[in-house]
Amino acid sequence: MQSLAISLLTICGIEELATKAQARVSHVLSIVDPELPEIETFSVFDPHHRVILRFHDIIDPAPGMIMPQEKDVADILAFGEGLLADKDSRVDGHLLVHCHMGVSRSTAAMTTLMAQADPDTDEDALFARLREIRPQAWPNSVMIAMADEALGRKGRLTEALRRHYGVQIKLKPEYTDWISSLGRSREVEMAL
Repeated sequence: MQSLAISLLTICGIEELATKAQARVSHVLSIVDPELPEIETFSVFDPHHRVILRFHDIIDPAPGMIMPQEKDVADILAFGEGLLADKDSRVDGHLLVHCHMGVSRSTAAMTTLMAQADPDTDEDALFARLREIRPQAWPNSVMIAMADEALGRKGRLTEALRRHYGVQIKLKPEYTDWISSLGRSREVEMAL
């Protein structure tokens, strides 16, 4: 993401935010549950540009839950366009993307932003970079599929996600049960 003049990329969960308060964060993308109140931790951050998206971390419709929508991915891409648009007026930057745990929605968003910023980068390389940034990454497959379509990646991003899931299961076999227990066994099956 050097083309964005963002030298530091961070993904975290809500509980980790306090440790990032002194990290000179310039841009924040928050993806949280709709019912979550404002996160007070941001009041102690240096001045920064922040966008908040609200939907649940699910891959199938569920009563009382809000699925990720194409508009949410469009909002992520608009956030990325803003980063690209002001790169010439920015010497450097630190992008923080977070969700509740820093595992699924935030990693899908970061992958989307990296794919947008570097359209010629191989999809497997994007996921390898994602694992460097956030080793526990398990991107939301619905969000990745929508980003794949929006970015014109013609299924390559989704196929690379499948391989990424396989890598993660090899590195962390416990993910098979954990992800399945969250109602996302379809993602585990993608890796097999």
